[in-house]
This record gives sequence, C-alpha cells and structure tokens, in this order.
Amino acid sequence: MQYTIVQGDCLSSVASRFGFHHWRVIYDHPKNASFREKRPNPNLIYPGDELFIPEKEPKSIKGSTGKVHTIVVQRPMAHLRLRLSQVDGSPVAGAAYTLRVGWFEAKGTTSDDGFVEQDIPSHEAHATLSLEGSGVEKPLQLGSLDPIDTVSGVQARLRNLGYDCGPIDGIVGPKTKAGTRSFQRDNPPLAVDGVCGPKTRAVLLEKYGC
Repeated sequence: MQYTIVQGDCLSSVASRFGFHHWRVIYDHPKNASFREKRPNPNLIYPGDELFIPEKEPKSIKGSTGKVHTIVVQRPMAHLRLRLSQVDGSPVAGAAYTLRVGWFEAKGTTSDDGFVEQDIPSHEAHATLSLEGSGVEKPLQLGSLDPIDTVSGVQARLRNLGYDCGPIDGIVGPKTKAGTRSFQRDNPPLAVDGVCGPKTRAVLLEKYGC
C-alpha cells in the first residue's frame, strides 16, 4: 500500500504503526528507491511524501506441546539526539537529566558538547526532559519539525534556538520578523532585515543541524 507522511511522522513511527521492528525494512524496499533519492537523509521526511509499505512476512516458531515457551518481542526504538546550550551558546555539559517518553524513562548526563542521546520508543510523539537540581523541565515534540523552506519550519528552529517568534503558525508576522532579526544580529555578516532568505536559511540550517 501507499502511505502519505503526515505532520509528526518519522520513519521509526511509521514502521511501528505497520508492525515492523526497524524502519529500514520500509526505507530500503526497492519500491521506495525514488523516495530514498528524494530523501537521502532518512531523518528528514516531510508531510506529503509518499512511501510504499510492503506486506509483512509472517514468522513461524517451532515448539513442543505441553511445555512453557518464552517469546521475547523487541519494541521498535528510535534514536533521539539533541543539544542543550546556554543563552550565550555554550553547551550545557555534564548535566544530569531524566527523559520520559510514554512508558519509557531514562537517566543520563549530557556530554561535554551538551548532547543528550537516547534510544526511545519509536511510536511516541511527546517526551519530557528534566534537568536534575535546576527545576528545568522541557516538553519535547518528536517528529514534528517542518522543512527549512517553510515558514513554520523556520519558526520552530528559531524558537528551539531561543529566539522568540511567537506561535508556530506559518505566518510571517511582527514576532517572526523580530526573532529573525535577533538571529541575524547574532550571526554576522547576515543582513539584519527580518527576512529569512536563502543566506539566513543556510546559516539557520547549519546552526540547528537539520
């Protein structure tokens, strides 16, 4: 069947929805060759993209009657990687954190570069990250980032980098222009005009990482 990507999807969540343990079963399928060419980075897929979903291949397990057999089913997981930084751009290094994603909870410490990296359940759309001893608790939306060439995609990236753009509504209003100007001011030699043109988008993409 054909499946159309919607907001909030990632390949791991799509694979989980259709009962596949790993997203590569879908991504690497021969009928998705054009999709791979269009989206060579499997972490960047966008609403409206079309995916072919193959039929599942049933598995059989042999076992003797009259005995108890244990079958372990692995839950599909996705890899979360995000960077925490201070207002001045320096990394939040060595910070103890707790990450909650649905039924899953993980504890860890940010790297020297401020990164949090965890394997998480692939079907979840929301998470909460708490920094121990600081009172900081941040809600996370998973798989909801729009493309960089959309207004909402620019707004989300600016907001996540600490620039106030108001609501992520896809509208270039006064707050979006003000947030864009603040970003441009912090990244010379960009022109400080409040317009997120090709040069500003390129720098935003570099700073954000995707």
